Amino acid sequence: MTDLPNIYAAVPRWAFGDNPGLADELLALVLDGRKRATCSSLVSCQADVMPAVGDLSVILDGGGRPTCVIRTTEVRILAFDQVDEDFMRAEGEGDLSAQYWREGHQTYFEREGVFAPDMPLLCERFELVEVF
Repeated sequence: MTDLPNIYAAVPRWAFGDNPGLADELLALVLDGRKRATCSSLVSCQADVMPAVGDLSVILDGGGRPTCVIRTTEVRILAFDQVDEDFMRAEGEGDLSAQYWREGHQTYFEREGVFAPDMPLLCERFELVEVF
């Protein structure tokens, strides 16, 4: 679907990850209920729009098509090396282990050119509101 209901016309649109394949992979986890959290480098959030509790976001698939709407339920700023295992599991990725989370996210943030063990992350929990 490329047209959104008018209620979402002014809602920010974005995709998870940094490439179409990762966007689709992470979106699938959201749609099946496994992923209910995400994190971003604080630097990238400050360059864009900082989310707040209650904010809605239209999530795009890897092809840029609107697929669902999420609502932010929690926002915390934590250092990479201070993210707890409960949050890691809420991201729903891989085997849900801390080792998988750390390795995958370190690789991701290295691609962004911002990784450091103590780098600040914007850690966001969300709920699925609507699927198109």
